[in-house]
Amino acid sequence: MLIVRLLKYIWAFPTTAVGLPFVAVALATGGHVQVIDGVLEVHGSMVAWVLRHCTLLKGGAAAITLGHVVLARNLELLEETRSHERIHVSQCELWGPVFIPAYLTASLWLYLRGREPYEDNPFELEARRRSETGPIQVASDT
Repeated sequence: MLIVRLLKYIWAFPTTAVGLPFVAVALATGGHVQVIDGVLEVHGSMVAWVLRHCTLLKGGAAAITLGHVVLARNLELLEETRSHERIHVSQCELWGPVFIPAYLTASLWLYLRGREPYEDNPFELEARRRSETGPIQVASDT
């Protein structure tokens, strides 16, 4: 139903708004943006730099979901991570403006308990289970 879909976009918009500046950054620096299934997919050299250097993951992230915006280092990683990242889009639609705080709180809680903040994060566990993908390993120079 169209109204339900619209409400999901509105509910997730605070998280989406965090990702929208990357669209401009990518386009201004020769990157690419495409819309697949209602999700903005963004990749390019500056996006890759941010994913490589501005996450807490060793070696950086291959891709990250911010509401209805998915950032990836390149087109190949967008395609490889698409099903996994779509689960995160669904999570953003469910959790709305508290998705980022909930994700980070779960990671912090795991870290304080001596567990892996990313690998054991319930949001990641669900995304891996539902998409049937393991963690995406990326080379540091990708």
